[in-house]
Amino acid sequence: MDPKTSGRVARSLETLHALCYFAPEVSDEITALGVRPGRAAYFAGRSAPMGRVGAGPVAATFYVFNPDLVAHFVPACWETAAPEDVTAARYRGVDAAYRRLLGEEVLASAEVAEAAELARTAAAGCSVAGRPLHAAHADLAWPSEPHLVLFHALTLLREHRGDGHVAALLAAGLTGVEALVSHTATGRGFTVPAAQATRGWTPEQWQETVEALAARGLTGPDGGLTEEGAALRSRVEAATAEMAAAPWDHLGETGALRLAELGQPLVQRALDHGAFPDGVFA
Repeated sequence: MDPKTSGRVARSLETLHALCYFAPEVSDEITALGVRPGRAAYFAGRSAPMGRVGAGPVAATFYVFNPDLVAHFVPACWETAAPEDVTAARYRGVDAAYRRLLGEEVLASAEVAEAAELARTAAAGCSVAGRPLHAAHADLAWPSEPHLVLFHALTLLREHRGDGHVAALLAAGLTGVEALVSHTATGRGFTVPAAQATRGWTPEQWQETVEALAARGLTGPDGGLTEEGAALRSRVEAATAEMAAAPWDHLGETGALRLAELGQPLVQRALDHGAFPDGVFA
């Protein structure tokens, strides 16, 4: 399967995973365990499958976050909640969020059941080798309800792709903050204020990174990517797509395109019902 096609399919389904980071139901379930709301709940919820890890592994696998920000919340989050309890809370929250955003009738539909099986088949083609965050999630037991199977499969695919993306960024010589700044400069993904706030970089650190990238000829005076910078980002995305191709090859192009077809109405419905706050994404 053409990696560009599989990359488009993966990105088209991203909302159905990413909504868990913005859904109040997920935050409420995790904070009910004693974890602080906001970024503490985010770090705990996403890293919990790795176990009671310290700030180092979380900063390493999350990559674009300021390590100082990570250390402010991890491992303190484990003082009030065990990782396995946080993981269970996360899935309870996702269940509630899916029910709110998509509706009971949709979740009970044959289309969601079909999408879940297709996504699970794709996830079975992932390899854990060199993919620490994916591997941790792959050790979790599969849920039983189709919409949670779909979420879990898409999470496995997302973290598998993300681990490969980190490898591609490292190979390109981009630090975590450089990766974030250069991606924001493409005009896709987070807005600059959202990227700074959620990833823990100050405006001064951001500007220093813009200047460092400019010194390498990757950004121009306005902070936008130069031709060389755009080419570098394109190489990173191509390498990421190549390393993420295995699960989609396992599913096959017909199955992948069918999953995208089934997923798009779910994505649109989630967006229409407020899956993300305004001003976060460009």
